[in-house]
Amino acid sequence: MEIPVFTVDAFTNLPFKGNPAAVCLLLHELQDDMYQNIAAEMNLSETAFIIRLNSKDDFSSGARFRLRWFTPTTEVPLCGHATLASAAVLFYKKKNVNSTVVFETLSGELYVRQQGESIVMDFPLNKPTPVGLNEFKDIVKAAVGDQPVQEVCLCAITKMLMVCLADRSVLTSLQPDPAVLLRVDTGGRVRGLLVTSIGDPGCQPGYDFYSRNFFPWFGVPEDPVTGSAHTVLAGYWSEKLGKKKMLVPPCVTAYQCSSRGGELELELQDDGRLNIAGQAVTVLQGILTV
Repeated sequence: MEIPVFTVDAFTNLPFKGNPAAVCLLLHELQDDMYQNIAAEMNLSETAFIIRLNSKDDFSSGARFRLRWFTPTTEVPLCGHATLASAAVLFYKKKNVNSTVVFETLSGELYVRQQGESIVMDFPLNKPTPVGLNEFKDIVKAAVGDQPVQEVCLCAITKMLMVCLADRSVLTSLQPDPAVLLRVDTGGRVRGLLVTSIGDPGCQPGYDFYSRNFFPWFGVPEDPVTGSAHTVLAGYWSEKLGKKKMLVPPCVTAYQCSSRGGELELELQDDGRLNIAGQAVTVLQGILTV
């Protein structure tokens, strides 16, 4: 079997920046172990599988597809950068004729459209709830050491714990040990760690907030740029900053300051969902033979 495969750098307009995802185009579903084997072989934080739903459609004409995401170790319920990468393959490489495509996923229907040089994804909004620092003191200590913490929040839906730092200058120097994070007992309540701090929109380029995101529970020690994490971060910072549309020209709203780095534009919709916009660059395409 030959499977078209692409590597796409998401949330960037430059090669080798942002978050790379593998995207595979499938005419029909595979066995679950085959999905996982392919994702392990690609060995990126996520591999996305776009699956044709209607045998009369192709990837250039179809408007609705199934979409699944796998890390090297497990399937995940939501992934932003691999969704952006998948839409980029359909719009830019397959020249899909539709202005909007719909992905059927474990998180429901996700609508994705082109807007200028960006791709806009309609995602759920997952607002976190403040929790006591002492409740998660061990994992916070493992993540940020003795750095001053402003607030700790938990999103029960996504199982992401968010730690807001008082000093953003230390964010890029954090080096949490994935093995230590995994050893901390959180009662199964935490499957992702988001460390964030307020930005400075007055700078050039300016950002409303910064973050770094860690997911060793899914086999990803640090994710370079994480769309799903921003469904939580956007809910928190929109309230703190009093903004629904956090983009203030010429400021880009969010920057994930991993070693690769990436930019996201966020807008809360009136229906309680979230628009996440970003750019993407395809750096590799070929055929996977299995």
